[in-house]
Amino acid sequence: MSIPHLLVHDRRDNVGVVVVEGVKAGMELLAVVTEDDSDFTIATRHDVPIGHKIALTDLAEGDTAIKYGVDVGRMVADTGKGEHVHTHNLKTKRW
Repeated sequence: MSIPHLLVHDRRDNVGVVVVEGVKAGMELLAVVTEDDSDFTIATRHDVPIGHKIALTDLAEGDTAIKYGVDVGRMVADTGKGEHVHTHNLKTKRW
């Protein structure tokens, strides 16, 4: 297996975490699901820094982002599959 670009922790996740430097718009990324060691590919639509998230499905404003199998926040903008997910389109529900 090649080195993954993206980690997904749980099959229920709808965002994955970039784990390498240099992810550029248009790249085909190898994603590994750590829950069952499966993998898949996804094309990114943006440059995405290491540690930031990518949408695994189309997410609408108001949807819940799921990472590690848990709610990590609310989408505040529509975000398409393969797009960068961070503070510009995801907000915590804590405040």
